[in-house]
Amino acid sequence: MMKFTYTFLTTALLLCFYGSAEAQEQPDLRARANRLFQEYQYANAAKGYLKLVVVKKPRLMDMERLAICYRKMNNFEDAETWYARIIADPKSNAENLILYGEVLKTNAKYEQAKKVLQEYATKTGKQQAVANELAGCDSAQVWMARPTAHKLKNEAQINTQNAEFSAFPQGTTLYYAGEPETALTDKTYGWTGNSFLKIFTAGLGSENELSNPSQAMDNLNTESYHMGPVTGNKAGDVLFITRTYPGKKGEISKENKRSYKTNTLELFIRKKVNGVWQEAEAFPYNKVQEYSVGHAALSTDEKTLYFVSDMPGGFGGTDIWYVTANADGSWSAPLNAGKDINTPANELFPAIGPDGTLFYSTSGLPGMGGLDIFSSKGQASGWSKPQNLRFPLNSAADDFAFVINGANTAGFISSNRKGGKGDDDIYSFSQQKVRIILALAGITFNKKTGERLPAAAVTLFSGGRTITGKQNSKEDGTFFFELEAGADYRVLATKEGFYADSTSLSTLGLTKSDTLRVALNLNPLFEKGKVLRLENIHYDFDKANIRVDAAKILNELVRTMRDNPTLKIELGSHTDSRGVDIYNLDLSQRRANSVVNYLVSRGISRDRMTAMGYGEQKLLNRCANGVACSVAEHQANRRTEFKVLAF
Repeated sequence: MMKFTYTFLTTALLLCFYGSAEAQEQPDLRARANRLFQEYQYANAAKGYLKLVVVKKPRLMDMERLAICYRKMNNFEDAETWYARIIADPKSNAENLILYGEVLKTNAKYEQAKKVLQEYATKTGKQQAVANELAGCDSAQVWMARPTAHKLKNEAQINTQNAEFSAFPQGTTLYYAGEPETALTDKTYGWTGNSFLKIFTAGLGSENELSNPSQAMDNLNTESYHMGPVTGNKAGDVLFITRTYPGKKGEISKENKRSYKTNTLELFIRKKVNGVWQEAEAFPYNKVQEYSVGHAALSTDEKTLYFVSDMPGGFGGTDIWYVTANADGSWSAPLNAGKDINTPANELFPAIGPDGTLFYSTSGLPGMGGLDIFSSKGQASGWSKPQNLRFPLNSAADDFAFVINGANTAGFISSNRKGGKGDDDIYSFSQQKVRIILALAGITFNKKTGERLPAAAVTLFSGGRTITGKQNSKEDGTFFFELEAGADYRVLATKEGFYADSTSLSTLGLTKSDTLRVALNLNPLFEKGKVLRLENIHYDFDKANIRVDAAKILNELVRTMRDNPTLKIELGSHTDSRGVDIYNLDLSQRRANSVVNYLVSRGISRDRMTAMGYGEQKLLNRCANGVACSVAEHQANRRTEFKVLAF
């Protein structure tokens, strides 16, 4: 029976896994990594597997488990790179194609995902197994090219580098679940490497603005493991709290002849009487030895309580169930909310809107990737066909915990989409009337020929790495996006066989309607011997380590190598003329080696790269030994380039 799982950034009902008995420490790195993997300590296991795979011929299972760790930790960028290598291995199982396709989809690479998923269907004959994913890829491309009018705002006042999710507004207070800073607690969750969840509160303003986050008082955080999320009634005197069962009678699972205790979820109810919160009461249908219960939501008349469970009798995974209030205040026996909304996958985070509409997240219907938010009208076990809320409320990542606060057009969602402040983040949403019309019109070109380049994948980012829109350039190379006022953007164009190009733009200060125009020039990679410079790869003086700013640039090269699997390159490092010639030659070789090692750590095969240190042998200007030059002139010679060896 499927269990609820709390991963790095979201999903499911927040499980806590830990070993029931510690095996003796083994000195072998692979044995330690495997043990941590089996104990669901993915963050720690990944560190071990990474050391095992940065060799010339890594084992397939080590790569598979590292990729799984990255998926469980919601590090889909690195997971994609490793799956690209995994499926290239002749011994790779066809099931890896599904996993690779899902990761590509989560990274909003829908065309590539379709190819991989269709390859799985062709190899196995299991077309139905990927039908939802393929349909979601097609829909997602349409939705991203034509977003709804919703405007999302990352609530940076309360979001951190850790996870915050499941906002529940209650008057002028917002409850939510979050991971405290690890410095504030000595307990961490091996799955993520972060602290166990606690219940937080924040101030809630009239325009849904949030402030003053802090851990909740009133003894809400009563247990050592995960606490939250929280919902309640309209009066604010009843709270429904999801928590990890803290006792020793949870389910026992067995893997590789070792036993692990699986701490299931349970639902507790707290009531305020005469202004004082009473002790929490257990929901009568908790059954921690067999299944989990959590994620409560009251109907508008507060006579029906919906919740999520993997109890027997469902359609698979976690389903939405409900109970009704009896005259004596007790709850009726649970009933499944039915096949109209439940699927063989996971249904999670139900919420009821002011008009009775059900909002929930599922991975079992065609969507953009991960969990998508859907709506349905009805009650009890009778519901209309679920409707996807589309982009931008949904994204390629996990989107969940939709809640309306005030008008039907405003509220909160949770998401681990790219560009957030940390892991899961809380976003507010609204639908605002547009005062001025701003747009971006662009053209993609082949940099070598100057001809317009069709079918380039063009992605618009705002505020860092948040995807605002995505589309393919048309036959004439043109693309078009609507923009918002007062925002910074970056637009990126990629195409197989070309090195990407991007540029930044801004609508800050624009007070009247305007169309901004850009040209993106993609450099073809097909020419053997072609040299491309990696701009802004800087090193500390006399150092060879990869700096954080350099890593961001190298990540683009990682993507190029990953998207062009036959590409082989030479990475050449160059110094300026200052210093002893032989020392500069050695320093440049160490720097070139560092670049190669970094790319290997990100999943690029070492046999596709050659490191070459040229020292000061290939200066770009007059600044040879003994020539007086400016700092900027010397800087121009300190560079890293890559040369195409084969494609």
